[in-house]
Amino acid sequence: MKRRTLVSLLGGATISPAAMAQPHTYRLAALTPTLPFAASAPPARFLLEALAQHGYRIGQNLTFSTRGSHGQNAELSVLLQAIKAEGVDALVTIGYQAALAAKESGIPTVVAQGAGDPVATGLVDSLARPGGTVTGISDSATELSVKRLSLLKELLPKLTKVAMLWNRDDLGMSLRYKASADAAQSMGIAVQPLGVREPADFEGVIKTMRREPPDAILMVSDSLTMLNRRRVMDYATVQRLPAIYEYEPLVREGGLMSYGGDIRESFERAAALVERLFKGAKPADLPFEQPTRYPFVINLKTAKAIGLTIPPALLARADDVIE
Repeated sequence: MKRRTLVSLLGGATISPAAMAQPHTYRLAALTPTLPFAASAPPARFLLEALAQHGYRIGQNLTFSTRGSHGQNAELSVLLQAIKAEGVDALVTIGYQAALAAKESGIPTVVAQGAGDPVATGLVDSLARPGGTVTGISDSATELSVKRLSLLKELLPKLTKVAMLWNRDDLGMSLRYKASADAAQSMGIAVQPLGVREPADFEGVIKTMRREPPDAILMVSDSLTMLNRRRVMDYATVQRLPAIYEYEPLVREGGLMSYGGDIRESFERAAALVERLFKGAKPADLPFEQPTRYPFVINLKTAKAIGLTIPPALLARADDVIE
């Protein structure tokens, strides 16, 4: 009788939704030194699409917040305090300054792009064992610098002087500039160093190039140069100067050429690292990775605007040609 009563009670029992186990919601944040990510546009879209493939979807088991310092590095620590207060499980950053500030905050961090050599800057102990709260994606500045200069040389066989534009106050980018300058020297190309520290410096840079015209421009991308990229690109177009950039989006905006790590791949691999953090891995034990795809992109419309004919052999090697 007691058994029948127990079975009857169990059979008629209902479990309220509140009593059911709820899926854990993971909190992801992104911090950029420029404008905040738009979640619906690349590169955030690449990141979120890759996370969805791993089973993490906004509105189900994932939240995503994004902040940007608009080029004001002093604001990074304030933004990180707000991010930390959210109790995020992982943070994705762009650039050395954001990565350094994140390291000091103690938040488990994945560097998706643009932080330079993380070992040379002291961001991590080694690529194989970062040893702290930061892991991510890096690339070889020296190899990329040689390749970019080689592309410029193939475009302009008589290239003798290249203007190099970079942010002097960003250690990661200063090291990228040095790698580029060393590569140029080894190729017999003179360097016109154009370091900037604030937006007002770009006017001086332009005056210097007008006074001592280079044969071409190489721009190292960081928050300062990216926020002022139109000034550089417009000057290059008006003066009919060939320029090469580090990332494809600048060519789609009107730059002549770019060669650098594939942005989609970098953020997809950043998503894979984020997933491992969600599952309990420590950044200290997750080796830094390197891109495997480096697209070479040419904007033919820009080439025509500056009166430049792209050699057929160089055009044939392009991964994408914008017409």
